[in-house]
Amino acid sequence: MVAKQFSPRVEIRYCTQCRFILRASWLSQELLMTFGDKLGELALVPASGGEFSVWLDGNLVFARADTGRFPDSKELKQLIRDRIEPEMSLGHSDNKDD
Repeated sequence: MVAKQFSPRVEIRYCTQCRFILRASWLSQELLMTFGDKLGELALVPASGGEFSVWLDGNLVFARADTGRFPDSKELKQLIRDRIEPEMSLGHSDNKDD
């Protein structure tokens, strides 16, 4: 049976050896609380090699390997919002000019 793909689909890939699962699950909760039914699916995908990356519909949104750091919640919400619903207000954490 092939799994149905929902859009927009957010995928957080995290290194299991580095124990990045807590950060991945926290950020997934933040995204689900912010975007609710605007997201079709949010997946946590085990990886290795120190990976921590966020993908939206197969496109890389953020990679720890590129920046040398993890995204903060506000930053990740803005990156996702700007791609799925640019006019959506993020309330107190909203600053499109960051």
